[in-house]
Amino acid sequence: MALSRLLPTSRALCQQRLPAALCMSSRNVSADSTDLKGILADKIADERVRVKEFRQKFGSQTVGEVTVDMMYGGMRGIKGLVTETSHLDPEEGIAFRGYTIPQLREKLPKAPGGEEPLPEGLFWLLLTGQIPSEAQVKSVSKAWAEQADLPSHVVNLLNNLPAKVHPMSQLSAAITACNTESKFVKAYNEGVNKMTYWEHTFDDSMNLIAKLPTIAAIIYKNVYRNGESVAPIDGDKDWSANFCKMLGYNEPQFTELMRLYLTIHSDHEGGNVSAHTCHLVGSALSDPYLSLAAGMNGLAGPLHGLANQEVLVWLTKLQQQLGKDVSDEQLKEFVWKTLKSGQVVPGYGHAVLRKTDPRYTCQREFALKHLPNDPMFKLVGQIYKIVPDILLQLGKVKNPWPNVDAHSGVLLQYYGMREMGYYTVLFGVSRALGVLSSLVWDRALGLPIERPKSMTTDGLMKLCGAK
Repeated sequence: MALSRLLPTSRALCQQRLPAALCMSSRNVSADSTDLKGILADKIADERVRVKEFRQKFGSQTVGEVTVDMMYGGMRGIKGLVTETSHLDPEEGIAFRGYTIPQLREKLPKAPGGEEPLPEGLFWLLLTGQIPSEAQVKSVSKAWAEQADLPSHVVNLLNNLPAKVHPMSQLSAAITACNTESKFVKAYNEGVNKMTYWEHTFDDSMNLIAKLPTIAAIIYKNVYRNGESVAPIDGDKDWSANFCKMLGYNEPQFTELMRLYLTIHSDHEGGNVSAHTCHLVGSALSDPYLSLAAGMNGLAGPLHGLANQEVLVWLTKLQQQLGKDVSDEQLKEFVWKTLKSGQVVPGYGHAVLRKTDPRYTCQREFALKHLPNDPMFKLVGQIYKIVPDILLQLGKVKNPWPNVDAHSGVLLQYYGMREMGYYTVLFGVSRALGVLSSLVWDRALGLPIERPKSMTTDGLMKLCGAK
């Protein structure tokens, strides 16, 4: 649902009820304007009023309880964050500003002749709550193409890192080094009004997202292509098309896959490791470069962004032991063997979801259309039929259904990208869209530094009356 439909107040009310400092960003831009920053300024002016009034009326209301198990169990289920950009429903899956993935595939603008949504359109939606027009999406593509060049010191850094340095470590290092370009740091050091922090966060986020494909492409060419040169940016191409071109992939279907991939991996609520880390570091008023770099370090963990790599490792091991033509009985036996050895079936289960991940479903639909006879895809489909029933028999698994990681690597391999160690970099480029748009809203709403209260086990026992 568009954010504007949820706003009961207007800029006129803002001027009546709030100090001028709270309304200073309003610009009264028309809805069809291609000025993303101007449109966002008007949305922020309205939302500040809505949040202020809500907190005045309901600020002391209790929204949930915290149990001891939650505290020891990774804070699962604790309602403790505000994230405007997306919501993860256990049954329905992810919704971006109220729109499901099938709705986004239908409504978001597409490249000429294309069928998958452009990530630029999703970024506009995440920031403003509104489905953009083709002209608005093209304006974002153009802005990102114009800001895609890297500072020379960042290029030198990447070119001097040994190829053995993991691609995610290189991505984090390069993003951190780009903070020499930070407009937020410059503005903060000049003592600007804190109500304008979001504007400089927005500028940094646009600049950083523009540069990510260039950073990622240099990493790919240095690590896997013997330092081949990266193709220059084409100002007439969209963000995904330029990224694929720089990577050296010119297959139109792969570009379409990348548009879908970069859209669906962008955001997954605010509590996952990469999103929460970016929010946490940003709450200290670290600039977007430092905040995103921290989030990418979290994404690099095997329980988060590396999961799709583990799926492929497991599938490869399966094929090595059983061959390419695997019967259902052989597959069942292999799955049980995996589980009895104390391991999990990678790609199955999710901390929140309780049904098949819609991100898995849309990738399966893509595969059914473009690569229905691929042996690895057929194996993934066979696993989809068998594994959930086995996990249900265990009686310990709350969600026996596949998540996004169970499918994404198979598609990348089909189009020739077999370097599994690089897959999380693609994930990171996509995730930047969600966490940085959320970071802009963190600063727009003036969210404070995050500092939850922690306890020792002894203190917690005393609180609970335990001996």
